[in-house]
Amino acid sequence: MAESSFFSRAYDVVRQIPEGKVASYGQVARLMGEPRRARYVGYAMHASPGMEGGVPCHRVVFKDGRLAGGYAFGGPGVQRSLLEGEGVGFLADGRVDMARFCWEALTD
Repeated sequence: MAESSFFSRAYDVVRQIPEGKVASYGQVARLMGEPRRARYVGYAMHASPGMEGGVPCHRVVFKDGRLAGGYAFGGPGVQRSLLEGEGVGFLADGRVDMARFCWEALTD
């Protein structure tokens, strides 16, 4: 059940990302105390219950602002639409403007 515990911890961090902000997979992993497990955060987001289950996994993106190509709940178009609905801005190349919309979580 170690995977289940990891996923639950990832969901706890993602639930803290405020509306209108995003975090990277690596950022979530670091906040969990698992800095080398960004890929596992991705697995957790893919398996998450999504917004219906209280996990705003659409707010997790790659560190360069790219959206997940296989977004679990309808593809990157749905993810972008959800983020835009929250006021998240995008660059001309389709990436999230991380300079403006990256969540600055307190780590200490």
